[in-house]
Amino acid sequence: MADIIRLLPDHVANQIAAGEVVQRPASVVKELLENAIDSQAVDIKLIVKDGGKSLIQVVDNGIGMTDTDARLSFERHATSKIQKAEDLFNLHTKGFRGEALASIAAIAHVEMSTRTADDEVGTQIKIEGSKITSQEMAVVPKGTSMLVKNLFFNIPARRKFLKSDQVEFRHIADEFHRVALAHPQISFCFYNNGSELFNLPSTDFRKRIVHIFGRKANEKLVPIQEDTQVVKITGYIQKPEFAKKSRGEQFFFANNRFIKSPYLHHAILGAFDGLIKQGMHPGYFIHLEVDPSTIDINIHPTKTEVKFDDEHTLYAYIKSTIKHSLGQFNVVPALDFEQDLNLDTPYDFKNKEASTPTVSVNATFNPFQETTSSGKVQQRTYTKPSTKGWENIYEGLTVNPLVDRSSTFEMESEVINSTIFDNEKHQTETITTTFQLRKKYIITTIKSGMVVINQSRAHQRVLYEKFLKNITIKEAVSQQLLFPLSLSFTKGELAILEEIKENLTAVGFVFGIMENEMVEVKGVPVVVVESEVQMVMEQLISDFQMEISHNSFSQSDMLAKTLAKTLSVKTGEILDEVSQVSLVNDLFACKETTLSPFNKPTYITITENDIDRKFI
Repeated sequence: MADIIRLLPDHVANQIAAGEVVQRPASVVKELLENAIDSQAVDIKLIVKDGGKSLIQVVDNGIGMTDTDARLSFERHATSKIQKAEDLFNLHTKGFRGEALASIAAIAHVEMSTRTADDEVGTQIKIEGSKITSQEMAVVPKGTSMLVKNLFFNIPARRKFLKSDQVEFRHIADEFHRVALAHPQISFCFYNNGSELFNLPSTDFRKRIVHIFGRKANEKLVPIQEDTQVVKITGYIQKPEFAKKSRGEQFFFANNRFIKSPYLHHAILGAFDGLIKQGMHPGYFIHLEVDPSTIDINIHPTKTEVKFDDEHTLYAYIKSTIKHSLGQFNVVPALDFEQDLNLDTPYDFKNKEASTPTVSVNATFNPFQETTSSGKVQQRTYTKPSTKGWENIYEGLTVNPLVDRSSTFEMESEVINSTIFDNEKHQTETITTTFQLRKKYIITTIKSGMVVINQSRAHQRVLYEKFLKNITIKEAVSQQLLFPLSLSFTKGELAILEEIKENLTAVGFVFGIMENEMVEVKGVPVVVVESEVQMVMEQLISDFQMEISHNSFSQSDMLAKTLAKTLSVKTGEILDEVSQVSLVNDLFACKETTLSPFNKPTYITITENDIDRKFI
């Protein structure tokens, strides 16, 4: 039998490694930014075009590389960070495996320009798909410039699975935020399609948070700090009233490296237990400093999932630290036993002894005597009023005792509360009989039996088709607000609102000024309550941050789904009989009645035969 096992060519091995390291343009941004930080740079620039598909460039003013190091940096497992296996448990740098540049060069056009402080001229290398096309000396500034163009140019199947430019850009922005927050002492600049998005100066951690997430973020923050033998915890948490339904501003950093840890996230939720509603997520920016030997960051290619030696202790420390900060800064409710100054003893009476009160009684007092103006005492007399002619008060009244006058009484009618549906639908009460079960289901009868309707899913279907129709024909009814609302958003959230503004206007929203992290809302759809506008906007932004292709159809579809889900009747809400009947009629007037917008059944049918079988 012939030998069948053989070594893979280097370019094939590099492409396989690229599948693990480079999942999308944001992966390239992460690796290049971390290399720039490891080069001891204090000023880093990030430039992207077309969501990183056409161009990604990172420029730093670090120590740079010699021509030999520049060439070796593109070889697999070539690194200056570690020399032996034990070094993996004493890491103080970002990268250490030596796979990033080799993987990126295997699937893109890469151009590197670098120079050290000791060299007068630098080195410029161009690589296309792992093949070096040129290496020459060049006059370049100190530091390194990495330029990556045409990502996945030689793997068209992989490029096809990339999302739209907007979605890929948001992933890049997320990676930029994580790196910039982890290193506030480094200044960062971020350019997208030629326009400057961020210009972050070197500062402290709190100011870096405010620079990224806007001025409003400052009032939300509560500092936390705890130093133990196991871990040093520093950072900020957001006040409970600013918790959101979606996960957004939640960052864990372990030894200045962004990590994801559902277990530690649960500790934070436990600390906020009782302060936020079910399903809400608090924001936090927490740094953990632990001994490098107690953390393994090499369990996943992206290095965002880590393993701690003693996670249970970290869990307890984080939970108690956050609870302490919430109480220390009077964020949680507390009993107030402060002394009221108004109840203090006045200074004039402080050293005086209390005197026993005395009661004096006039034993000669006679209530039937009165004193005249001359001072003489005389007996008080009383005259009985006359009752003569008392019967005259009934003159002119003729009362027949046999007549029952109770029929002339008018009883006050009970006030009927208005409903969310039109009065025209009151006539359906005599036709359809419904009742609500467990504040969750609406039950109505049909010829063959009865129908059990999930009120929340049914209302979602009704609103979904209504919003989708309004977006299509662009004839939605809007109610103008007497006083326009001013809502605060970050630059990234503002970019998303700009993107979906046209479809929001078609639904019924009316916008004013949208700049300087502020959005002015002048009108809302009829079904949207003014107090819910902020919540609806945040939910829309959260959904559009997910990995969904944003062509015109899917954007409209997603907008309609989000609005329907946010504004629909929820489980636990009581509906009067008119609203129940109207919801039933509206559901069966829809084009699709059996499924909600999220492909879940809206109702079930129980036939008379099904009931009869239960009695056999």
